[in-house]
Amino acid sequence: MSTPETPSCWVLRRPPPVAEAGGPDEGSAAARAYRRGFRQKNRRDDYALDLFQEARAKLAGDPARVGRILAELARLYNPLADGPVVDLATRGRIMALLEQGYGTEAEALLDERYRLYAPLDDDERPPPA
Repeated sequence: MSTPETPSCWVLRRPPPVAEAGGPDEGSAAARAYRRGFRQKNRRDDYALDLFQEARAKLAGDPARVGRILAELARLYNPLADGPVVDLATRGRIMALLEQGYGTEAEALLDERYRLYAPLDDDERPPPA
C-alpha cells in the first residue's frame, strides 16, 4: 500500500516533449528520416537513398558535404553486400576524384554503390529500345 507522499510504481511517466520541427536542418535527409520514423515500407522511405540523392546533388559544389554524407553511408549496413553501404576504399576514391576535379568519374562510382545497395526491380527497368 502506498502513502500519499510516495507514489506507487504504477504512476505513468510521460517522456519529455520532442522539439518542434522548424530547425535549420529541417530539409536534410536525417530530418526527413526522423519525421518518417524510419519506416521502411518502401524504397522512397529509405534514409540511405535520401543520402545518395543529396550526395549526387552536392557533387559539383560542396565536396566537404559529400565527404560527410559518404561517412554517414559508411555507417549504414547493406545486407545485399554484407557490409557498409559505401565502403572506405570507395569513399576514398570518390573524394580523391572530387579533389582532382573528376566529378563525372566520382558520380559513376557513387552510382555503382547506389546500384549495389538498391538494385532496380523489374518494374523499374526502362523498356527495351
